[in-house]
Amino acid sequence: MEYTNIFYVLASVLFILGIKKLSHPKTARHGNFLAFIGMLIAIAVTLLSYGELDFKIIAIGMIIGAMIGATFAIKVEMTQMPQMVAIFNGFGGGASALVAAAEFLKGGEITSFTLGTIVLSIFVGTLTFSGSFIAFGKLQGFISGQPIVFPGQKILNALMAISLIFIGMKVVQFPTEMNFFYAVIAISAIIGITLTIPIGGADMPVVISLLNSYSGVAAAATGFVLMNNGLIIAGALVGASGLILTNIMCKGMNRSLTNVIFGAVGLEQESSGDGEAKQISVKSYSTEEAAMIFDAADKVIVVPGYGLAVAQAQHAVREVAELLESKGKKVLYAIHPVAGRMPGHMNVLLAEANIPYEQLKDLDEINPEFEDCDVALVLGANDVVNPAARHDTSSPIYGMPILDVDKSRTVIINKRTMNTGFAGIQNELFGFDNSIMVFGDAKDMLQQLLKDLKEL
Repeated sequence: MEYTNIFYVLASVLFILGIKKLSHPKTARHGNFLAFIGMLIAIAVTLLSYGELDFKIIAIGMIIGAMIGATFAIKVEMTQMPQMVAIFNGFGGGASALVAAAEFLKGGEITSFTLGTIVLSIFVGTLTFSGSFIAFGKLQGFISGQPIVFPGQKILNALMAISLIFIGMKVVQFPTEMNFFYAVIAISAIIGITLTIPIGGADMPVVISLLNSYSGVAAAATGFVLMNNGLIIAGALVGASGLILTNIMCKGMNRSLTNVIFGAVGLEQESSGDGEAKQISVKSYSTEEAAMIFDAADKVIVVPGYGLAVAQAQHAVREVAELLESKGKKVLYAIHPVAGRMPGHMNVLLAEANIPYEQLKDLDEINPEFEDCDVALVLGANDVVNPAARHDTSSPIYGMPILDVDKSRTVIINKRTMNTGFAGIQNELFGFDNSIMVFGDAKDMLQQLLKDLKEL
């Protein structure tokens, strides 16, 4: 088509506008629609620009893909959203690798530049595919969420990376030697696994956004393989936005990306140098007793965590908040950037329950509010409210910005058990004088709390 690149520019503008509008819940749906139109334009233009194609096969593929995607989107639960995002990242990387591999297997005259981009696309795409499915397994639970490490792991990764560079060069030099090509695929898949298994559950939000960035890089590299400007731009946008989000996540934990990938946070915490092994003594309250504390409060801050998502308690917490507000109390929600198991997990969860976005406050905005807060209600959050991050240099989360819930007059913590969070460490907040525990499923607890509040 004569005007192919003009339509690609139009699609790219729609992608950028879509991303911009996704930054706020009020415009997110419109942004998603704009990006969808942009992708539709890009696909249509690409198909038409290739001339004679078997559109029946293409249509069948699109219908099958649309049915699978729609089924996942309708049936997936909010608690499984991180797993779905991980799988989609893997599919994106795998698709890029397959397209690049198909271009290589077509044979014929291939320039050294194209061969190099094919190797890059297969490497990043295959790494993303295998790494994403390891991340899925960790999130789903059939692979341990704790870091899986073994002696010489970093050395092995370094040797494989060096080997991959050497073999990749051989592919460019000797494109007819298929063993080099297959070796690139195999080593890339193994690196994806060995880079992901040592990452603990506490770092899953960072890993998911990083893998998302990888999938974009793979797509951009495949765009250079096909010399398709639309794919290059779309891949670059995904890669850049994913990297920016990864950086935001790292800042939210006050850690470098290198430390996230190689730090293995989540291993059993070493005992502190002074030999302390603190036995935390907690105060367990009933919902009836907690209701009386809420009734006497003027300002309440809710801190959602993964326990809220597991229990699907977002609607129950909204009902409790609405009752408190009807009694003239102020209710806010404290959102930590790495709460939950993927970036924005808590925002999406609470938005699903139609909680006003104005009440959702990020870490920097909400922390000063805790100093005059009567009750901080912590629902399934653990590491993001652990005061050890401020003072315990032996803690693996030391230096991570946390929500200052301990500065509230009373902290009511809901957990199923006293099990540790994703970082694998005990939370000293549970034993503070102003902290009380209300054990049980978050949804059941909130529903009972609502009944008790109504009876006062």
